[in-house]
Amino acid sequence: MMMGSLLLGVIVLLGVSFEQMLDGALRKEIGTRALNTAKTIARMPEIKKAFSEPDPAHTINPLVEPIRLETRAAFITVGNRQGIRYSHPDPEQIGKPMVGGDNEAVFAGQSIISETVGSLGPGLRGKTPIRDDAGNVIGVVSVGFLLEDIQETIELYRDRIVLIGAGILVVGIIGTLLIARNVKESIFGLEPVQIGRMYQENHAVLESIREGIVAVGTDGVITMANPTAMSLLGLTGKQNLSDGEHTEWLRSLRLKEVMETGKAEFDQETFVGGKALVVNRVPIMGKDRRVTGAVASFRDRSELFRVTQELSRVKEYAEALRSQTHEYSNKLHLISALIQLESYQEAVDFISAEVNVHVSNAQMIMRMVPDPLIGGLLLGKVNQANERKIALTIDPDSHFRDLSAAIDRSLLIVILGNLIDNAMDAVSAPGAIAKEISIYLGQMDELLLVEVEDRGPGIPEELAQRVYERGFSTKQLQNHGYGLYLVKEAVEQLHGTISHAGNPQGGTIFTVMLPQGEESVKEGEDRYNESRER
Repeated sequence: MMMGSLLLGVIVLLGVSFEQMLDGALRKEIGTRALNTAKTIARMPEIKKAFSEPDPAHTINPLVEPIRLETRAAFITVGNRQGIRYSHPDPEQIGKPMVGGDNEAVFAGQSIISETVGSLGPGLRGKTPIRDDAGNVIGVVSVGFLLEDIQETIELYRDRIVLIGAGILVVGIIGTLLIARNVKESIFGLEPVQIGRMYQENHAVLESIREGIVAVGTDGVITMANPTAMSLLGLTGKQNLSDGEHTEWLRSLRLKEVMETGKAEFDQETFVGGKALVVNRVPIMGKDRRVTGAVASFRDRSELFRVTQELSRVKEYAEALRSQTHEYSNKLHLISALIQLESYQEAVDFISAEVNVHVSNAQMIMRMVPDPLIGGLLLGKVNQANERKIALTIDPDSHFRDLSAAIDRSLLIVILGNLIDNAMDAVSAPGAIAKEISIYLGQMDELLLVEVEDRGPGIPEELAQRVYERGFSTKQLQNHGYGLYLVKEAVEQLHGTISHAGNPQGGTIFTVMLPQGEESVKEGEDRYNESRER
């Protein structure tokens, strides 16, 4: 029913559109024909010469009437500057004023096509001025066709359109019924509304799930992938998922093995495209219990670590707040005691000293790093270090004043935050030389430099190549071993480099170099080393 109604609507719409186009084309063609005929008559020497005769109509009307019959025009009227007719199909109209009120532009020297009501009724006219040998306008030629004649032609075509449309509609209805019957069998008798609702529900479910989901058929071709899966696998919506470029990560998901064995696998860890994923694999069974495909759902292992890390930090902040509460409680008691002892100046000096410490830190950091996100991170880390009784200093020569908009701030925060956290853990570990951390932030044209130096126990030479591995840590604690892994991942996304070296005075220096323009890291590093040598 819906398809039949749609077909009828399309046919009616096409018919109406064709009629309108035909009407416009006919009016344009007839108007052009009328104007060309008028221009031809206006150039006839006999017409121009007749204007100087005592009775111009005696000469002009016999000249234009044959032309009117030949062109099948409704009328051809020749008039003088006063609009008095010298010719007309109706002899009684000769000598009378022309009707229509559209001669002003013609007397001004223009040729026009107009639609107006004349003595014979509504018509389409082509009008042009008659000029003498000096170029002066001495009269007007008006060639017109009645609109009712144009309408008769349109109605003739309209009848043909109706017959053709009726034939197409009958054939379309028969075809629609045959297609509908076959479709009903293929979709198990479901109505389109039911199918649409099921699709919307499934689509909403896939969009709301924060895990990546990929489904494949027995031929290994991807049949479905939700946006989360596309993002985790580094794909875009414009890429063709059925081509051969994605066979490598399909192999990593091990969906083929699941289809072969027919057994589901849950919470299996694997690497796909350099990312650690936790994957669930389930075969798709048909009505005959045969495997018709497989579905994999997966999530980023790093995301799970970030959640765990955030929970750990919340606990750390809670402990820091407890200690800070005791510390400030003692300071408040001291201020209260000074006031009770009427040592007002000492109380003011003590409060000013406390305020100056926080204000000077904020001013120094915002002067070095105007970016609010990076500056806020550094200020937060300074406060966190104070709470942990760690001396965290930022080199006074540091500056990140003109960061390129192309640098992803979230990745830069990952790099700085994890390097500083790693340094604070290092100087708090057994065997640390001193609880001291120094940071240098440098910017040279197209190169950003980040150096984080700690006075921790250092990194053994045999472990130097493993510190960036996912899950590797020298700390005997849970949920560690991901900080430097995330730093390296962020550095690679920014096309930079990261390295570390032992500090001669003890501890470790981590160095990150990031390009923020067309200059490569190697070129920027060479320039930086030259400036340090000078």
